Amino acid sequence: MLHETNDFQIWDSPWETVAASAPAPRWTVLIPFFNERTLLNGTLASLAAQDVPFELILIDNASTDGSAEIAAATCRRLGLAFTLLTDRRPGKVNALQTGVARTRTLYVATCDADTIYPTDYLRQAELLLEATRAVAGGAYFAAQHATAEDHREASARMARAAMLLPGQCHTGGAGQVFRTDALRRAGGFDAARWGYVLEDHEIMHRMAKLGPLAYGGTLWCAPSPRERDRDSIRWTLVERILYHVTPGPARDWFFYDFLGRRLAARRLTSDRIRERQFYAQPDFSGGMPRTA
Repeated sequence: MLHETNDFQIWDSPWETVAASAPAPRWTVLIPFFNERTLLNGTLASLAAQDVPFELILIDNASTDGSAEIAAATCRRLGLAFTLLTDRRPGKVNALQTGVARTRTLYVATCDADTIYPTDYLRQAELLLEATRAVAGGAYFAAQHATAEDHREASARMARAAMLLPGQCHTGGAGQVFRTDALRRAGGFDAARWGYVLEDHEIMHRMAKLGPLAYGGTLWCAPSPRERDRDSIRWTLVERILYHVTPGPARDWFFYDFLGRRLAARRLTSDRIRERQFYAQPDFSGGMPRTA
């Protein structure tokens, strides 16, 4: 285990050495978190059961509830090798930037600390990216104990949305996967470029410039529903509709001239996500829960 503090980049110890006989991981899983002590255990347990090897990077966004200590203890109990980083710059975008900077594998998955992942999640993600030659992809969301029919319906909804609106984001950051080299070529997560909420949509906008996006099929995960404790920090219905009808060549204008200015005026910066519990809301095109 490695524990680092990014205030910036104070190194405590080198990367943990991987045994020579172990297969080289093709995946890195990033989990940014802030005050998630009640839900981290379930997420980590689901990742520990993955059927392909991966590198796990936990990014503590300066939690105050002991989340980092709980995460480390849980990983040790599960026998899950991990790297624990601390980034005290508030905001999910900053935490993801720190995680991507330490990623050294072919693929990277952004996961949420309140989400359950099936045992074949990373394997299915790789199959999806390779079969479609996509630069990035996304999982459909379903309840943890959803029926087979629920899964068929959710997958079909996402397939229809992706066919109707290619090059757009149809899932939240809890279920996004990337080719690492393409993510870096797109500029990665960077608050100087996009420091607002809806970073999951903005990053997919940039990824779509480099190649196709792939969604669904057999790739899914189960976000935890939460009740809100304050007003919504999401985009408005008008903004969401405009996103879907704006043609690809004009989407730079939509994000950086239109939406970014409106989010800034409402002070909906990335760090605002840390202020509340939330309930995953349906996306305009898909109807399944998604996170901010």
